[in-house]
Amino acid sequence: MRAFPLAIRLLLVNQLGVNIGFYLLIPYLATHLGEDLGMSAAVVGIVLGVRNLSQQGLFILGGSAADRLGARGVIIAGCALRTVGFALFALGDGLPVLLAASILSGLAGALFNPAVRAYLAAEAGDRKAEAFALFSIFATTGALVGPLIGSALLLVDFRASALTAAAIFALLTAAQAAVLPAREVPASKSSVLGDWREVLANRAFLAFSLAMVGMFTMENQLYLLLPDGARRATGWDGAAGIVFLAGTLANLTLQMRITRSLKERGTRARWVAIGLALMGAAFVPPMAVAGASGTGGGAGRAALALVPVLAGALLLYVGVMIAQPFVMELIPEFGRAELTGTYFGIFYVVSGIAAAVGNTVVGWAMDAGTHGAPWLPWACCLAFGLASAAGVGWLHRLRALPVRAVAVTA
Repeated sequence: MRAFPLAIRLLLVNQLGVNIGFYLLIPYLATHLGEDLGMSAAVVGIVLGVRNLSQQGLFILGGSAADRLGARGVIIAGCALRTVGFALFALGDGLPVLLAASILSGLAGALFNPAVRAYLAAEAGDRKAEAFALFSIFATTGALVGPLIGSALLLVDFRASALTAAAIFALLTAAQAAVLPAREVPASKSSVLGDWREVLANRAFLAFSLAMVGMFTMENQLYLLLPDGARRATGWDGAAGIVFLAGTLANLTLQMRITRSLKERGTRARWVAIGLALMGAAFVPPMAVAGASGTGGGAGRAALALVPVLAGALLLYVGVMIAQPFVMELIPEFGRAELTGTYFGIFYVVSGIAAAVGNTVVGWAMDAGTHGAPWLPWACCLAFGLASAAGVGWLHRLRALPVRAVAVTA
């Protein structure tokens, strides 16, 4: 971390804080709306859906704003908006206030997510893969620490969690405004719509974004299918926490080692494809024992039943560690450096929509699997992984992916 400039170090700490604040609150929001406020499941779904739609659907605006206004200002604005949004969750009980909080918090993510990645890509130079590997470490750690703090704060009440999350984002906003260096933004010669048309006309980039549907769908199973599999295998709700803890420790100890060892060996497309294939293979061990139960045989049997799920989770984390830094490194190289934010924004819109479809398929398979086919959701994820790996391999054979520039000595 010390080898990178101050701006990158601040962005790493920022991502740790962002994920702590986010996961401190959002996982418990549905329970608060339904149990504390007595809202119906339909209204809870609307509030959560508005937040997700505000973020996923507006990534393109955040990316364009980063390109035209400068990533620094957009990052600061995004953190400030999330401060207000999370504070509203604490202060308001009515549906209009909660919807406003959802929209503001979603818009905040749409602003700073592509802007942070654009800033990181610009500052890291030829060390993008390592910078994004570190970024992943800080993000994963925040995603583990956040729920732990949130569960402790819920012993007080939900408002304590919301105000703590708002305070974290307020501190991040102040730190970025005080420390994050401003960078000159080159004048654009085209309109915003012109920028979007340029990116959307890049067929290789769109094909790559669609190929990543497998990565996002499988990564989301760290919060859906794998915890559910751990609970079913052991009969213990706390088993899901062991899966998160083991994955985070693996990420902390292995991410930088993996990225540095692979960076100069082979092409980035090769490692992305291998990582995706490994992510798909991660669902084979749990699939092999799907339907078996660790209940009724004591702690020893429950621990043995958890082993295949834990092995699958660790394989999935390793696959993400292999593929993700190189995916992030490739995205800005599809087009002009002046459109880095727009490329990240559209990448997250396209892959987010595709991953939503993928998650719907997995959810359907989980429901269908309860009627005699418990292996079905695991098989779906395996198919996603293999299909995405094949898609990246096909694009590489077509020479559609950016190739890392090689310095030529005089």
